[in-house]
Amino acid sequence: MPTWSSRGLRGSVFEEMINRTNEKYKEAGLALIQKIPTPITPIRMDKESRHITLAYFNEKSTVDYIGAVQGIPVCFDAKECASLTFALQNIHPHQVDFMKRFEAQGGLAFFLISFTSLQVYYYLPIRHFLPFWERAEKGGRKSFRYDELDLTWILPDKPGVMVPYLEMINKDLLEREEGAD
Repeated sequence: MPTWSSRGLRGSVFEEMINRTNEKYKEAGLALIQKIPTPITPIRMDKESRHITLAYFNEKSTVDYIGAVQGIPVCFDAKECASLTFALQNIHPHQVDFMKRFEAQGGLAFFLISFTSLQVYYYLPIRHFLPFWERAEKGGRKSFRYDELDLTWILPDKPGVMVPYLEMINKDLLEREEGAD
């Protein structure tokens, strides 16, 4: 069984920033997005701090966040990348399958990636991710590089919003509409 330890806290600062952004969007009536907790069973706890130090996952998680933006169902996963190469091993086949099925039902599925070395947040629609995934499945590189990405999907700076992804959802919808023609 997979286990969780302090390594599992990677990305928690980025996720906390997304949580605060989601709160702001909720307060403004723009979106209702919920963090999906990953069910774990504790194995070992630190008695003094009462923190879990070792646990195992009860089941496979799908995505980190799910909800609706102005009536549009959305789901996304948050990832952090310290280098300019993103390893696909950070994403699991069941997650990709869930996101593809979610879009087949009319929702939007995407990744928010924090490239920490560049201090850049990137919105990666699932349809833009799939060519990298398929390349790896065919025996190609098991990662993608930052320079392979379309830089028009970098999240803009927006005062008062930590991870301003709503504009990119609009761009995603417009691009998807144009592709349907």
